[in-house]
Amino acid sequence: MTTLRHATAADLPFIAGVMNHYIATSTCTFHLEPRSPEDYAAWFSDRTDAHPVTVAELDGDPAGFAYLSPWRPREAYRRSVEGSVYVHPERHRRGVGRALLADLIERARALGHRTLIGGACTEAEASLALQRVLGFRTVGVLNDVGYKFGRWLDVEHTQLLL
Repeated sequence: MTTLRHATAADLPFIAGVMNHYIATSTCTFHLEPRSPEDYAAWFSDRTDAHPVTVAELDGDPAGFAYLSPWRPREAYRRSVEGSVYVHPERHRRGVGRALLADLIERARALGHRTLIGGACTEAEASLALQRVLGFRTVGVLNDVGYKFGRWLDVEHTQLLL
């Protein structure tokens, strides 16, 4: 069973481990270099009540995490947020990603946000499919905006009006 809770500083090694796996093996993040738990401590300390981090657990063990971020820095965008979901590679296909994204949607609504923006590299078909199942619609594709693993990558942007 998936349970969700607010992330704490004790989760940073887990978050770093998941992210470093995807940095090294996937186009689901455009980071190129591994990051330490200390790097994520700085990121975590910048989180606000309007941009929380959630951890999913399966049988008491961390299985994934998700967070809201400001979409753009200008003040007029303050009610538009971007959602990010990452699932431990050994915990795929167990409902963790869906639980985390559904929770992000509810958190964004409860916090008074108007728009939740998603998206992914067009190669991340499962991520984009999950977003569509939960009501996101494609609003555009940016071609050749990322370069990783020796090739140019496209990003599909999705949006859910809350």
